Amino acid sequence: MKTENSLKIIHTSDWHLGQKFLSFDRDEEHRLALSWLHDTIVEHQADVLIVAGDIFDIGNPPNSARKLYYRFLANLLHTPCRHVVITAGNHDSPSMLEAPREILQALNVYVVATTEDEIIELKDKNGRTEAIVAAVPFLREGFLRFATPGESPEERILKLKDAIKTHYHDLSSQIIAVRSEQLAAGSDIQSPVTSHPPIAIGDQSPILTTGHLFAYGAQASDKQDNIYLGDTQNIHADDFPELFSYVALGHIHRAQKVGGKEHIRYSGSLIPLSFSETKDEKGCYLLEYEGAKLKEVQFLPSPTFRRLKTIEGDLEDVKKRLTEFNDRYAESLPSWVEVIVHLDTPDPSLDETLHEYTRDFNMEILKIRIQLPENDLTHTSDGQVALEDLSPEEVFLKRCRSAGYPEEEIGPLVETFRELMEGVKSEE
Repeated sequence: MKTENSLKIIHTSDWHLGQKFLSFDRDEEHRLALSWLHDTIVEHQADVLIVAGDIFDIGNPPNSARKLYYRFLANLLHTPCRHVVITAGNHDSPSMLEAPREILQALNVYVVATTEDEIIELKDKNGRTEAIVAAVPFLREGFLRFATPGESPEERILKLKDAIKTHYHDLSSQIIAVRSEQLAAGSDIQSPVTSHPPIAIGDQSPILTTGHLFAYGAQASDKQDNIYLGDTQNIHADDFPELFSYVALGHIHRAQKVGGKEHIRYSGSLIPLSFSETKDEKGCYLLEYEGAKLKEVQFLPSPTFRRLKTIEGDLEDVKKRLTEFNDRYAESLPSWVEVIVHLDTPDPSLDETLHEYTRDFNMEILKIRIQLPENDLTHTSDGQVALEDLSPEEVFLKRCRSAGYPEEEIGPLVETFRELMEGVKSEE
């Protein structure tokens, strides 16, 4: 039961609207997922929605994805949700996301894509501060620092980690400074230490932050984008200032807490975004506050709107499991299936055989690969290595070996390749 001093917040992230899944669009799944999120907000009477990055899958999303996004925000006007805080992820274009910022802010939708105006004060209809959110987007390296000529990749990573940690502590210090001024002289005093408007922070106001990064110890379901090339451990749980009663993270698609901390969590994505995520439970987190105290964090699982499934085995076993899978989910959206068949030798007719077998099934077989004996790599049906299973570095390494370079020369070449990849990432 809600009281005058209680607040409910929903934490979600990684919608990836506009994603193409092997050339298939996912608009219907995303529409159903956002409809579920809308209904969840209504059911639980949530006051605030926080979306921690990767709203879209690409910087210039298709019109269908933009329509889903704006229609969802418009529909929130008729719900208990009074405030929406949206931050950019590494897949989002800051300029595209912030373009309608002023219009959305008039509707209590706050969009933060850069390091300007990250501290947001959420007020109720009487002007009382309900919560403070340090809305931190994906911290692009150019927001934090510029590379120093001659610094090694290792030095660059260490300096970037330190800059990320410092950024959170600077925001925490700004909020504490304003609180101290308020207690000393009243809430009308302008703060000299921050360019943000004065924030009236009461003792009963929760203070949260967001992030879109790869926290130390987080478990990804796939070869997740490292976000900063060469660094999969951007920050430790203990690096977040104690001021923040909850840290709403995005980027990792599996819902989880970080570093054993109940108040530092990834919400994960709303739908499975790859075959490797099919075993992950999808949904969002519901936070319940009483005053400034976080009373409960509850995971709310979402339905599975379309089944993604990997089926592996010999050909007869694969056919049997395809039939069983189709019988189980015949009423949902057509399932998308990846098939890995164990064969002794390549079979160029395998694709035709399986597509004919499933012609009347409620499914689409999107990928067919074969597993050959004594080989840990999967191949296409004609025996070629499946390129999507390899990282760019693995492709480069195979190219070096096929070109006949001695092993003692390959190591330095790989290091040079890594530096080139980092340079490309920086330019992007």
